Amino acid sequence: MRIAIRVDASAQIGTGHVRRSLALAEALRSLGGDVRFVTRSLGVDSVGMMAGAGFDHTSLLGPPGNVFTPDRDVPHSDWAQVDCTRDVGETVEALRAFAPDWVVLDSYAFDAKWHEGVRAGLGCQIAQIDDLADRTLACDLLIDHTYAPDHRARYAAVLPRSARLLGGPRYALLGPAYADAPRYEFHDDVRSIGMFLGGVDAGGHSLGVLDALDAIGFEGAVEVVATTANPHLGDLRERIAGRADTKLSLDLPNLAAFFARHDLQVGAGGGASWERCCIGVPTLLVVVAPNQLSVAPLLAEAGIAAFAPDPAPEALAGHIVTLIDDAARRRALAEKSRELVDGLGATRAALGILASSLTVRPATQADARMMFDWRGDPATRAVSLDSDELVWDDHVAWLSRVLDDPSRNLFVGAIGGRPVGVIRFDFSTDARAEVSLYLDPALHGLGLGPHLLLAGEAAANPAIVDATVLEGNRASQRLFERCGYTRTGPTAYEKHRLPSPEATL
Repeated sequence: MRIAIRVDASAQIGTGHVRRSLALAEALRSLGGDVRFVTRSLGVDSVGMMAGAGFDHTSLLGPPGNVFTPDRDVPHSDWAQVDCTRDVGETVEALRAFAPDWVVLDSYAFDAKWHEGVRAGLGCQIAQIDDLADRTLACDLLIDHTYAPDHRARYAAVLPRSARLLGGPRYALLGPAYADAPRYEFHDDVRSIGMFLGGVDAGGHSLGVLDALDAIGFEGAVEVVATTANPHLGDLRERIAGRADTKLSLDLPNLAAFFARHDLQVGAGGGASWERCCIGVPTLLVVVAPNQLSVAPLLAEAGIAAFAPDPAPEALAGHIVTLIDDAARRRALAEKSRELVDGLGATRAALGILASSLTVRPATQADARMMFDWRGDPATRAVSLDSDELVWDDHVAWLSRVLDDPSRNLFVGAIGGRPVGVIRFDFSTDARAEVSLYLDPALHGLGLGPHLLLAGEAAANPAIVDATVLEGNRASQRLFERCGYTRTGPTAYEKHRLPSPEATL
């Protein structure tokens, strides 16, 4: 499957959009996707970031000399520095030979007009990475990895109901290093402080945090992370050179180890918030852009991070002192944040995009442990006809019997070689079988169920399929209804596959 990603970086936009798009791209590539980037030259070396990660890319020309008129219906349209019509045309032309199946847009500068124009020009599906919900959208898939009580309600006025929505930090677009990265080990004392105020930090907030640390007389080690795109880099270098036990780290490939080695992080409330959560480090969020105000207060209210609404040094100093003096609160922040993000979000989002490429293969004895863990998970057992806890020896014996029984077909569903689910057909006659299936519990909500069911049907090829679903399991009921099954009783479903046409997803 071919996926193109359209994303920019600039002093105004920052580098966070490119960072999270690269995380998604790496997950797509690991699952067999062919990924290409399209970016516009807006003063920050986004091409270098993409090339450094080994991705093909096309660079669009910078903005024209004349001033364009921003779209009044799109609050951030000026960030693109070109109008929507021009960007659609140039993006389509750049990707025509690549012929993508999907185009992912990570930009606040374009709305439904861009989605519709690129879809019409390339005949592809559109995914949007967003967290503002401030303009009309016409995408097929929306990824919003920010924290919100109800993402569907948040986008109700701007997103078609037909669009799939992957919402919340379980879809946090983090690089592959985060899933298995060492987590922060809590200490009662704040021995050192880390600072990352964004890849660009156009407002110079890193200097303000250093002022705050000087004001409270913090004597521990300090590490400041920045990039060469920071317009205040010269001032930052000079300031750090004259400050004891203070280090500047530039252009780190990922920040996982940096987040883990300090007892308190002070950082911008953007995408790096989810990286800090994954590592489980106590954090003081500093809002450096208006869009961060939609998330940072919610994280503070939930006890996931502390929040400084005023970035002035004197205000920051008070928040930092409070956290340094309160070990119990820092411990609670660390524990709560780690519960929120597990590092698999980019993989989940990639699987959501690649769902239609799901295939099945015959199960083997080597799948025993994986199947035991998935089938024995409480979430799986809660919706199973047999909810008893599994016993390993019994499971291994059962699997051997199934694999040796010609009337039973057991398959593992996979995307790009990654197992995602299990499906079984028990034949009562040559033409009729009962189906049962379950997914990796970590992958619920991605829309994989229908693809697993239809791929399994095609492999087992029964003429008539029966299914039994618990009365309260509305999700499974919708799954079978969507795939062409008819309800024949309180818990019974049936599908005649021939000569009825296959369900279309």
